[in-house]
Amino acid sequence: MPNDPTRVVVTGLGATTPVGGDAPSTWQAMLAGRSGVSALTDDWAQRLPCQIAARAAVEPTTVVDRVQARKLDRCEMFALAAAREAWADAGSPEVDPLRLGVVVASGIGGIGSVLAAYDTLKEKGWSRLSPFTVPMLMPNGSAGWISLELGARAGVHTPVSACASGAEAIGYGIDMIRSGRADIVLAGGTEAAIMELNIAAFAAMRALSLRNDEPERASRPFDKGRDGFVLGEGAGMVVLESESHAASRNARVYAVAAGAGYSADAHHIAQPDPDGAGAVLAIRRALENARVTAAQVTHVNAHATSTPAGDVVEAQAIAAALGEVAASVVVSATKSMTGHLLGGAGAVESVAAIMALHDRTAPPTINVDDLEDDLGVEIAVKPTDLNPRGPEPMAVINNSFGFGGHNVAVVFTAA
Repeated sequence: MPNDPTRVVVTGLGATTPVGGDAPSTWQAMLAGRSGVSALTDDWAQRLPCQIAARAAVEPTTVVDRVQARKLDRCEMFALAAAREAWADAGSPEVDPLRLGVVVASGIGGIGSVLAAYDTLKEKGWSRLSPFTVPMLMPNGSAGWISLELGARAGVHTPVSACASGAEAIGYGIDMIRSGRADIVLAGGTEAAIMELNIAAFAAMRALSLRNDEPERASRPFDKGRDGFVLGEGAGMVVLESESHAASRNARVYAVAAGAGYSADAHHIAQPDPDGAGAVLAIRRALENARVTAAQVTHVNAHATSTPAGDVVEAQAIAAALGEVAASVVVSATKSMTGHLLGGAGAVESVAAIMALHDRTAPPTINVDDLEDDLGVEIAVKPTDLNPRGPEPMAVINNSFGFGGHNVAVVFTAA
């Protein structure tokens, strides 16, 4: 139904990532196959087995006002920068505050502030702690600051589901609008975790790439030589809006946020279920929730972190979920360029999936020198045209999976 109040559309995009300081530059860098991974020069990094990461292309302190930045964790600065871009991109819409919501996720939250505050406490005493320490370290801090800036009063939420958090936030935002709680929701995810403790902890799990001599080639999803993920940082945001509200203000629409699907593996706290049943279920539930058939799907932005176990399981799950059309679906792994943004990954990759749909071009997966066998899907190693197979709107999927067994798939369709 045209202008359906329960149909949700995307009217604004924002991002700050290792390959670009905003959504357009991030997207162009992805199409160009540019890596944001580099060697860490910090003294602490030289003590660790992993000495590479994907730092943000633009420092958030150059974007956020200096006085405000003193009150914020780095992940909150990323969130504000991306949120402001998305809101401006949507035309800074006028909306009843009681009909405006915010859903911004983080997998870890203000871990940098936790560590800095602990050092201050031990070295200088409690009286030298910032009065903003708690708002800086709490995972919902980003959502709170954005809600204050926009005056959002329909509800402010922070789902925490590890590396699936950003995608789950978008799914929750879709549900807020469908349920009638809001007309507009700003949704996304953020993370700033490139520091000694986190890299050391992931290294202790044997989860990180140790390709220190070739940082730009270290993240290599679906390649036989992959040896772990590369930690990244940044944020991605989307403005979700009921179709009727968007139409009433003649807003530009990037895509329809058609639906989301969820499942849990209940298999292992950090390893994927080797049969991929949870991932298959999440994708199928997303298609059902979106009222989209597998035949409409032309592109999947895969979670694909470049870990030995996860990539193959996911590819085979995509093939199983999509059935006979899977072989003609183009799969991209943009973490090959951005690294893994943890709680921000699903949001940044949703922005990429939306742009792929809008521009009808799937971004490449870089660093694939020796493709894994028997994946069951086509891995894009160069920008690839996307075309609908029939009269129904073309659809794309963004997959996000997280430690704890979280599985989230979000479906977007052509506007």
